[in-house]
Amino acid sequence: MKGSLVNVGLGMTLGSHITPLSRHFIEQADVVFVAASNQLVEEWVATMNDNVTSLQSLYAEGKSRKQTYAEMNEAIMSQVRAGKKVVGAFYGHPGVFALTPHETIKMARAEGFRAHMEPGVSAEDCLYADLGIDPGTFGCAHFEANNFMFNQTKFDPSAYLILWQIGIAGDRSLKVFETSEKAKQLLVNMLLDFYPADHQVALYECAVLPIERFKADWLSLRDLAQADMTLKTTLVIPPAIEKSKNDQKINELLSINESC
Repeated sequence: MKGSLVNVGLGMTLGSHITPLSRHFIEQADVVFVAASNQLVEEWVATMNDNVTSLQSLYAEGKSRKQTYAEMNEAIMSQVRAGKKVVGAFYGHPGVFALTPHETIKMARAEGFRAHMEPGVSAEDCLYADLGIDPGTFGCAHFEANNFMFNQTKFDPSAYLILWQIGIAGDRSLKVFETSEKAKQLLVNMLLDFYPADHQVALYECAVLPIERFKADWLSLRDLAQADMTLKTTLVIPPAIEKSKNDQKINELLSINESC
């Protein structure tokens, strides 16, 4: 039998967000690899299939995440090559801020195996619901914190700015799970070029267990570097200025409508 791969999303909150189709793939798989943010989530996945292997043990302090991802890829692909129906079960959405789900699907397809991704509820989805944000109102730009810092990133302060993995802002080693206050202060200094020091920002974490509530700690931008945060923490920066209307385009559209 030829192997196959489906990478599915578990959603963010245990048992609440998984789709019936993703659950079906887990239940019918020969092998399931799981990467979740909580041990209880992994144990829950194990109730759906008797052959579940955790990928979390491949992480280690001081170990390059590039090496960890390569080991994850190989663990998954070795079973696909062995002719197994393989499922990768990843917390949240498997395609959002996750390297291995994308890479293994590309690898499997390149080697002639069937492979696809099933979406899940992501932390972004939870953020919109928990904080009452409609990205269509002002606009919303999302960046991984280091991608934002290490590039000449252009963004619009009249829209929401969301920075993910803020807890490791300034990390170039890919070996740590938190960075220093000085490293985070560099990011704050960048942001102070566009926002006032007392601009209110939120450190957000969605709920993992149904009995938990989300966290949203509001503070002034100037105090961000000293705040407590983890790998799960997301920085939410509301708009700081009003949008400027494009009167030229509005008038052009009025002229078009009048001529019809």
